[in-house]
Amino acid sequence: MEFGVLGPITVWSDRRPMPVGGPRQRCVLGALLVYLGREVTLDQLIAFLWNDDPPRTARSVIQVQISHLRRLLPDTIATTPGGYVLNVDPDSVDLHRFRRLQDTASEAPPEVAAELLNQALDCWRGTPFSGVGSEYLDHSVVAPLQEEYWSAVVAWGTCALNLGRYAAVVSRLNPLVSEEPFRERLHHLLITALWRDNERARALAVYEELRARLAEELGVDPGPELVALHTRILREEVPQRPAARSASDPSSDTAFRFVVRNDLPRDLPDFTGREESLRKLDEAASPSGGQAQVCVITGSGGEGKTTTAVRFGHEVAKRYPDGQLFIDLYGYTSNKEPLDPSSALSALLRAVGVPPESVPERLDERAALWRATLMGRRVLLILDNVASFAQVSPLLASAPGSMTLITARTELSGLSGARFLSLGMFDESSSLELFSRVLGEKRVQSEPEQAREIARICGGLPLALRVIAGRMLTRPTWSFAHVVKRLGEQNRKLRELRVEGQSVESAIDLSYRSLNAHQRRAFRLLGLIIGNTVDLVGAASLLDMTVEDADDILQELVGVCLLEEPQGDVYRLHDLIRAFALERALAEHGHEQVAAARTRLAEYYLATAQHAADLLGPRGHNDDDRVRSGYRTDLFGREDAEGWFSLHQENLAETIEYFASSENGDLAWRMADSVWRFYAMRGHMALLLGSHERLLQISGSQGNQRGRAVTLIGLGIAHYISGRFDEALSLLVEARDLLIAMRDDRGIIRALANLGIVYERVGRFVDSAKAIQDVLEYASSLGDPAVEALQWNNLAVLRGTLGDHREALRCAESAILAAPEEDRDESKAYAKRVMGEARVGLGQLEVAFQDLKEALELSLRLQLAGNQVYVHNSLGVAYRAAGSSEQAIECHTTALSLAEKFGDHSGDSEILTDLGLTYAAAGRHDEAVTALEKAHAIAAERNERYAAARAALALGRIPAPTMAPARARELLTDAEATLTELDLPEAGTARAALLDLSDPVD
Repeated sequence: MEFGVLGPITVWSDRRPMPVGGPRQRCVLGALLVYLGREVTLDQLIAFLWNDDPPRTARSVIQVQISHLRRLLPDTIATTPGGYVLNVDPDSVDLHRFRRLQDTASEAPPEVAAELLNQALDCWRGTPFSGVGSEYLDHSVVAPLQEEYWSAVVAWGTCALNLGRYAAVVSRLNPLVSEEPFRERLHHLLITALWRDNERARALAVYEELRARLAEELGVDPGPELVALHTRILREEVPQRPAARSASDPSSDTAFRFVVRNDLPRDLPDFTGREESLRKLDEAASPSGGQAQVCVITGSGGEGKTTTAVRFGHEVAKRYPDGQLFIDLYGYTSNKEPLDPSSALSALLRAVGVPPESVPERLDERAALWRATLMGRRVLLILDNVASFAQVSPLLASAPGSMTLITARTELSGLSGARFLSLGMFDESSSLELFSRVLGEKRVQSEPEQAREIARICGGLPLALRVIAGRMLTRPTWSFAHVVKRLGEQNRKLRELRVEGQSVESAIDLSYRSLNAHQRRAFRLLGLIIGNTVDLVGAASLLDMTVEDADDILQELVGVCLLEEPQGDVYRLHDLIRAFALERALAEHGHEQVAAARTRLAEYYLATAQHAADLLGPRGHNDDDRVRSGYRTDLFGREDAEGWFSLHQENLAETIEYFASSENGDLAWRMADSVWRFYAMRGHMALLLGSHERLLQISGSQGNQRGRAVTLIGLGIAHYISGRFDEALSLLVEARDLLIAMRDDRGIIRALANLGIVYERVGRFVDSAKAIQDVLEYASSLGDPAVEALQWNNLAVLRGTLGDHREALRCAESAILAAPEEDRDESKAYAKRVMGEARVGLGQLEVAFQDLKEALELSLRLQLAGNQVYVHNSLGVAYRAAGSSEQAIECHTTALSLAEKFGDHSGDSEILTDLGLTYAAAGRHDEAVTALEKAHAIAAERNERYAAARAALALGRIPAPTMAPARARELLTDAEATLTELDLPEAGTARAALLDLSDPVD
């Protein structure tokens, strides 16, 4: 297949066009082709299709388009965490073929280059993305592509002129100048070709037509190069084929001698940590299509933009033999106004040898002279500390082979065709390397943990690290531990990050003072965020403005590098910038304003968490008494809910603490009740336990019985998952009793359902069955099918444990049938696991594997951590029954690894027992004993009677001499007693094993 982007989006197969679909589908395909082999995010695709006003169904629409494209182009589109990647042969895409030909031409002899460029231009069939997309797509993708086209046209025209192919140049460029009537370089090439082809009158006519158009529509004259060419034609100078100008031979059309100079500041000897950034700069500086290169290094104050630019300048100085120029434009400099472009041009022109009296007065004339002076030369120009696009635009070098490197704290919107490099912060390794270079490796190695802690406190900000290193260098008695202590003292962090001539606070303050009043207020309030990040809707609640207005102001703060956007519509402040913002907020806003802002954000989290919890499954307290926040993120299904919880999991724990510390226990327990299921599903036990233990304190101190009951249930679940069954039972029984006293039916259901699970785990099967039956009755009376489905699954597990496999199948099937449509997949994931286990017990292995593999696929898709653990273990049991011991062992060990990863230790003894049984079946008795002894010890410690009896039974059946007969008899006796008491079928197996042990040996 072949693909077309440079014109209408097209796909050809065997040179015949294929139907690609409607405009949206063509737009999505075109974007994937442009960014071939790279991730195109959902947010990018949404912007390409709908600008800033997407419909609520935007993501679904794009997913449908991707689905259609996958049918058209099978096995080519991969899903990534943020979007999609298309992988096809780059040469099958006209855009990438065009770029390859361009790059090859840049290094080829003129005759070859002309042919390659001609082939490259033949790749174009019209305007890219014609008939599809949006204004944003046109601005961000189409316009840069068209600039690549014009660059190739100019490169071809220059090459053809040098080869004397004047008629070919006239033929190609004559119609193009009418398409781009103000593109002076095209006119220069056309006029030159006409003149050299002895068409002097036509050449003068083309010039006059351009001059009149410029004067009438723009009020300007042609540039100095065209004026000089016009003058030469009028003087009837004999046209000659131009020779390449060397760096040592100044241009003949200037009235002064060009001065080659190196203005670069001193390179830091301890420069550290920017190897990847330097590599990207080197890539940006590589010749491409004969264009002048422009690269912008962006970042907040103190990220090391200038030092990186200077280091790069020193490394590549030999590539720019006509000079390396550096000028500070004072965009963010204390006590100095930004340098205006006219003054900057005057300084640059004088620096390269233009006499002061020859520098024009007008800005446009200075800019024109600057471009003409650099034409034909290879110069590196570093414009440091730039404030705005308007300040820097007239200064850009336009000569092919030159490079302009800009450092700025803003995005410089409007600078088309430039490459942008965001430095970011140092990682831990680079931070420690900086300390080692300044202070010596020995000093760092003597306190490695303390040095890492300082790197963490500084958040990898290079200026902060250098300030610390500078202070320690002049204070040899200071240890890293001492610095950690000083930085940790309240309200002292920013004061400590000062050294003569450098201050983190002043670097941030310069950016802060450049903001307008609305931006300053927003920046200060962002210092009050709960947690480490905030999404767009959360920020709107904090700022007390509409989402649309918040979006505008957040993007403005991102643009000046005071705010980071690690992913679409998610924001964070660097730790030190946040400390600065918080300090300003506390100083300039009263206590009531600060509290009101944080409460708005906390209530947004609670409102959305309750909404998301409803989408994850049945809740014990679907109460009507919900927080009425003016802000909430709309979620449209389970996937959205899980994504939102995952994004904010740390922030939600902080919100619980915020409510608790504000003595708002009622909202605190409601938040905890909303997040427990997600924490449990993903195995976030530390967050689940920590938040609920804190809530238990606040509920007790405020006498909130309902809050206490709900918290006890959540805490009981956490202890169950962690394998602490006695604690879980105690907590759940207390919760049940409190809820019965309050006559809270839904709360009672939740307490009983969890009690049923724990009772089953500790071998109290009668109690477990009663609890589950009670829940089914409550759920039926309340008309709650989601709860019914959940309990049918629990009952199926219990019936399987009791050996009634057919009844287990019936219960599992009932669970699937009872589940509401939106919860059916989750219910099915659990039911299919139980069905697989039951079919193993019935000897139906082929169907058992089908059920278990379906359960695993659903569990992986729905990210059901606990079920993944148990399904892997059940697969191990199935493989053991099928005689595949190695596969069985692999499944058991995978289950143990996942249990450790997710923090779900509820099934440790069960899994280890099954692993031991598999080892024993394979004749690996020593390994079997190791696994079974561990299982027995864990079960005994947790009072997990059934699991302990299973492990004891398996151990007692290990043959001598691996298992001593006396030890075997003791284990089998204990197992038989417990299993008989629990009325389980394995009791007969234990008795038979005891009889075998008593038989004399022949």
